[in-house]
Amino acid sequence: MRRARRGGGGCGGSAAARARAGGGGGGSVPARARGAPAAAGAAWLRDRCAAMARPPWQCPRAWAPLLLLLLEGPAACAASPADDGAGPGGRGPRGRARGDAGADEAVPRHDSSYGTFAGEFYDLRYLSDDGYAFPTAPPVDPFAKIKVEDCGKTKGCFRYGKPGCNAETCDYFLSYRMIGADVEFELSADTDGWVAVGFSSDKKMGGDDVMACVHDDNGRVRIQHFYNVGQWAKEIQRNPARDEEGVFENNRVTCRFKRPVNVPRDETIVDLHLSWYYLFAWGPAIQGSITRHDIDSPPASERVVSIYKYEDIFMPSAAYQTFSSPFCLLLIVALTFYLLMGTP
Repeated sequence: MRRARRGGGGCGGSAAARARAGGGGGGSVPARARGAPAAAGAAWLRDRCAAMARPPWQCPRAWAPLLLLLLEGPAACAASPADDGAGPGGRGPRGRARGDAGADEAVPRHDSSYGTFAGEFYDLRYLSDDGYAFPTAPPVDPFAKIKVEDCGKTKGCFRYGKPGCNAETCDYFLSYRMIGADVEFELSADTDGWVAVGFSSDKKMGGDDVMACVHDDNGRVRIQHFYNVGQWAKEIQRNPARDEEGVFENNRVTCRFKRPVNVPRDETIVDLHLSWYYLFAWGPAIQGSITRHDIDSPPASERVVSIYKYEDIFMPSAAYQTFSSPFCLLLIVALTFYLLMGTP
């Protein structure tokens, strides 16, 4: 009977325990056995309150959870950096609204993984229309402009268009330079569609390895690999380009990419350590697919090009070729002499 009284009225006893221990006649049934969880929960709460009403040294098991909570409370219950009630050192949006000048300095930025996340999350200082903070995408590095002053020095260049034009004003511009085991190409053309360079064993279109920068309907500039089958360019899934970047600005398609010098033997990809004729072409695109080039006879290099030799070569466009031909120059000299000498 003493064991039954200690379980029923002690600190850790419960109504169910008292029912099991001192059940008297046989009509007493535990609360859980009767299928009444609400009654059992009420009995447990009543026993817990009765136990905590006694001094802690008499009921250590009942007071232990509360003592642990009190001891760990300052660390476990500290306001998070993102909490509205973070106090003077808070990093939440309302903490900043209070105008605390030293808010950011008062709370360590990297005291915990959660604190780091919350601090960086709210440091973005962007709110949606509904007032919820959200992170933004990292900024995209702008396309570095092509440096024409390096042409003929640290890279080779081809310019097609008006005399004295550069990468932003030529009808077509191409540069190349060696970077380790790669060749870096820069292309630019006055078009809203595509710009390309072909590597050919002759100056004619057909059987050529082609790299093209294509402007699609989403505003992106993609680097694609083609192979000329006669007068038709077939896209090749194997693309040797890497470190690709491109931009469409001021009605110009400009791109930059690298390509390895040596590649496994393939009919559609040439080894750039050999010399090839360079074919230059550009034209419109429809839904990201290239169409026929702008001019019927695209320009080509006068001789084979070696990637190990840097030159700055200018090719006048059709509008300026007439004035630069030898016959035209001779005609101008004759007319000038005639005008100076006067008529007989």
